[in-house]
Amino acid sequence: MAPISHSHQELHSQTQNWIPDWNFKPKCSHLPKPHSLPPSQEHQISDPFCSKCFLNFSWKCRIIEEPATKEKFQTSLSLPGCSSSLTLLGTGYREKVFAIIGVEVYAAGLYVNQSVLNSLNAWKGRSAAEIQEDSSLFNSIFLSPSEKSIQIVLVRDVDGKTFWDALNDAISPRIKSPTPVDESALSTFRSIFQGQPLKKGTFIFLTWPDPSKMLVSISSDGLPSGVDAEIKSENVAFALFDVFVGDTPVSFSLKASVVKGLESILK
Repeated sequence: MAPISHSHQELHSQTQNWIPDWNFKPKCSHLPKPHSLPPSQEHQISDPFCSKCFLNFSWKCRIIEEPATKEKFQTSLSLPGCSSSLTLLGTGYREKVFAIIGVEVYAAGLYVNQSVLNSLNAWKGRSAAEIQEDSSLFNSIFLSPSEKSIQIVLVRDVDGKTFWDALNDAISPRIKSPTPVDESALSTFRSIFQGQPLKKGTFIFLTWPDPSKMLVSISSDGLPSGVDAEIKSENVAFALFDVFVGDTPVSFSLKASVVKGLESILK
């Protein structure tokens, strides 16, 4: 069989139930002396998806590299508008096809408040395949009153209008009959990106403090220090969440990675 080209990894992941490998070798030994290794080596001793050490892995495993784009994600973040730090649950990448060639546009990671995971006891023991197909689990994560956030890291320059148009193409089919509140929220969302050049390395955070709203933060210089816009529409907020972890996500690799994480945590 001919090797699968890099540009077709997304399709392969969808059809062959492929789950991306993490760029480290977990050694989940639950060491009693977590600071016995220098920070540069601490990531080698912990598996962030082990249910026994998930609560404390931020000091053991500080950086995870998304395999396809090589973008690095912190395993724990404190973000504007969040009451406590959020923990990385999975990473992936978004690919667009131009003239039959797949081009990576951004890497993405899903972060959640630990209390979100505490509300998922009904799914204890589910396999990755069961989690993948169970939309009610992801609905429950969204409806949790605790914070969730998607971090997007651009891996190439994109103008703001192009980025918004791609997002809008994914959002619009998910809101069948937008209300005036939805239209206003979409207008606010659109205005953030219009006319703004988004350079390679730009961080975009979509953060849900609760199901009724979404915060947008954009930074070209590391983590954001504030919120650029507040989107007050539950329909728009849910549509964006569904774009990334719904039944037809824009990044199959991100959802597969999140599913893998949930399977391990819910053992």
